[in-house]
Amino acid sequence: MSTLNEFLEELNSESIVTRKMLMLIPEDQKDYKPHVKSMSMSILAQHIAELPGWATMAFNTEEFDFAKEAYTPKVWNDNQELLALFDQSLSGAQEALKNAKEEDLLPSWILRNGGQILVETTKGGLVRLALSQTIHHRAQLGVYLRLLDIPIPGTYGPSADDQNF
Repeated sequence: MSTLNEFLEELNSESIVTRKMLMLIPEDQKDYKPHVKSMSMSILAQHIAELPGWATMAFNTEEFDFAKEAYTPKVWNDNQELLALFDQSLSGAQEALKNAKEEDLLPSWILRNGGQILVETTKGGLVRLALSQTIHHRAQLGVYLRLLDIPIPGTYGPSADDQNF
């Protein structure tokens, strides 16, 4: 199996659980933060919803420079808008992976802020980073939900809410 197909399968598999988690966000708790240094639930959810789009960005750019390109997070007002943002991001990533060639994964890609290099990887590395970041931040969201006593779905098997432990 090609790396592109593996990425696509993983993206599709992870998106099922990601969608379930995003659906659970209580709209009246969007400003919730478990710690002063934590992102608000709204910002965390927006980031998770946009992350698949990094795969699209990998194939369409050579770098992203915060000093040259203003990044404005997408604002969402309700879960329907959040899920639409996620679906749009996911759809773009799926198309990018389906249309790419294996050699498209090899060129370098850089995330920078002017002269400061934040991430230097390959385009394939950026796709991997997007998948890993999705999993990482989705787990953070699971902690937020758990602290709000919201039952969470299983990810790689049942959760404590899915079974009687």
